[in-house]
Amino acid sequence: MTAIPVPQPSGNRGLRTGLVALVAIIALQVLAERLMGRIWICACGHVDLWEGGANTSDNSQHIADWYTPSHIIHGFLFYWLAWLVFRRRSVGFRLGVAAAVEAGWEILENSPIVIERYRTATMALNYFGDSILNSAMDTIWMAAGFLAAWRLPVRATVALAVFFELLTAYVIRDNLTLNVVMLVWPVRAILDWQSAL
Repeated sequence: MTAIPVPQPSGNRGLRTGLVALVAIIALQVLAERLMGRIWICACGHVDLWEGGANTSDNSQHIADWYTPSHIIHGFLFYWLAWLVFRRRSVGFRLGVAAAVEAGWEILENSPIVIERYRTATMALNYFGDSILNSAMDTIWMAAGFLAAWRLPVRATVALAVFFELLTAYVIRDNLTLNVVMLVWPVRAILDWQSAL
């Protein structure tokens, strides 16, 4: 008697479904943030492709900024974690899970309690939350990182993550690692170093 083979997910299987799920999840994220009273675009009244100020009122309001690399790294990390947990599922399913996690974080990040935490525990004194555009783009940037990690060799993905972390630490004295540390367990020495910029 021969064993019945267990089907293995093929490379592109379910990708279209994952992309549809991504769009639907972003739509729900946008709706939730609008119901929370978030503004559609920057209060400045225009949309920029890039906002280069790290601690300005325009930060986290436009399409990309110095925190965009952090969201791309989220995608790298979510790809790896989803691959570990859902190894037998399609890449589309894993992308949907990653999008749901990122959208959930974006909604939480724009809640009054987390905004206040950023303002009191980190260098983000001028942070009043993301515009809906910026928040939706953060989820899209995460998806771009996820899909890059799916296609790139592991070494390239790790090298990109390290490069992004070092670059943003050098330019704005903040990055994903420092952001998590300062949000969860603020270190006065880090805050003093960041504030000296």
